[in-house]
Amino acid sequence: MQSPEASTAATPTQIHLALANFADEVVGTLARLFAYVGTLALFAILALAGLGQLSDLRDDEAASKPGWAVADRSHPAFALSRLDSTEKTASYTIFRHPEGGRRDVMRWTGEADKRADRPLAELEIYREGSEFDVTRPATAGLAVQMGLGEATALEQAGLIDTKFGPVALFRPTGTADGTPACLGYLKRNEEPGLQISGFSCQGDTMPARRAAIACTLNRMTLLASGNEPKLAELFAHAELKRRSCDAAGSGDWLLGAANAQLRGAL
Repeated sequence: MQSPEASTAATPTQIHLALANFADEVVGTLARLFAYVGTLALFAILALAGLGQLSDLRDDEAASKPGWAVADRSHPAFALSRLDSTEKTASYTIFRHPEGGRRDVMRWTGEADKRADRPLAELEIYREGSEFDVTRPATAGLAVQMGLGEATALEQAGLIDTKFGPVALFRPTGTADGTPACLGYLKRNEEPGLQISGFSCQGDTMPARRAAIACTLNRMTLLASGNEPKLAELFAHAELKRRSCDAAGSGDWLLGAANAQLRGAL
């Protein structure tokens, strides 16, 4: 007769079966773990690829987004009254932006410089659209407009009085006093949204160049305002303050020293 201890003792066959079952469970768990990790890695790779494609799509969208383009069919909206009948007509180019902006650009070249890429003077009237960035500095791009490098720093060169009110003048930083450097200028108007800017290299002295800019702005007239009654009103009020031109320069056009501090809206 078997003792109770002998009946409850595990046989070698049972032990082997238990070890085999345990090994199967370990192998199954490891297989499931590897599959889980592999799935996560696959998702991670797909996510990174998706982000990369999204970035490319954004870059493509930004690159394909239309910007400024020459508007050949648009008619000039501004003009300069002539001082005499022999004065040459400036080149006139109109740019339009899909978001509503318009830039009218007039350029002049001197007798000794026929190169179109080196104008003697330029006048730009920018009517702002939805593309206008209010956070962008007012003088951003003025150095390029003057034919200088984009990184060229500008300093204030005083103010002149025009029929549009005070206009700020700028020149390359470090220009020695008395040096007849080309002068940039800028006038901002909030209502209607309008920016008048440009530069002039006319004149052999700084007072003469200031006078040339003031004369240019005082001679500017509006040909057509389109559907902008506030623009017509602005020019109508400005005409009441028009001054005659003095080629030799006029001291009473200066509202401060060469580097006067600018206050308020330009």
